[in-house]
Amino acid sequence: MDAFLKEGIKPKNIYADISSGAKAERKGLDELLSILREGDTLVVWKLDRIARSLSHLTKLIEDFEKKGIQFKSIQENFIDTTSPHGRFIFNLFASVAQLERDIIIERTRAGLESSRRRGLKIGRKPGLSKQALNKAMLAERYYRDNKLSIEEIMKLIDVGSKKTLYKYLAYQGRRKCMECGNLFWDKKQALGKAYCKKHKKKIKPD
Repeated sequence: MDAFLKEGIKPKNIYADISSGAKAERKGLDELLSILREGDTLVVWKLDRIARSLSHLTKLIEDFEKKGIQFKSIQENFIDTTSPHGRFIFNLFASVAQLERDIIIERTRAGLESSRRRGLKIGRKPGLSKQALNKAMLAERYYRDNKLSIEEIMKLIDVGSKKTLYKYLAYQGRRKCMECGNLFWDKKQALGKAYCKKHKKKIKPD
């Protein structure tokens, strides 16, 4: 709190979430992002308080730039888009994030091509063809890595709709708790009837 006050930020404009940057639901951050306007400067304590990955961070800051919003980190003070030096450092970060995405895509394509040449077969599970199962497994891996956007995953595994992608993720065990709405992974629980560990005790026997 003191660090933000030293930056000249009023207490009413300080938002907090008791969770990590990897959490799907961050109400304080979501509320803050919704009220930002052109000319504002968003100040965070550390970069991991706002972004779950480097690519996520660069996308956020690029969106801020389009809206005329500045960004700076107190702990990583080299990230400060209000200064020419800070903008230069951010551009380096953005280049590294793009390189990371390109490497992931290139390696995946090379791996798939190598598998085809060697005639590699993946065991089939009920409900999905061999090709669809392969895509489902890749979709789960990329989704859990948190390095690619949904659109990038769809393009990479050659899926034409979000509905199909989420069907693959559900097949792999992605569930939404009926009680709290949090996402978790558990293939044993049925869709629409799943509960996270915290609320699993509330499941009623048939």
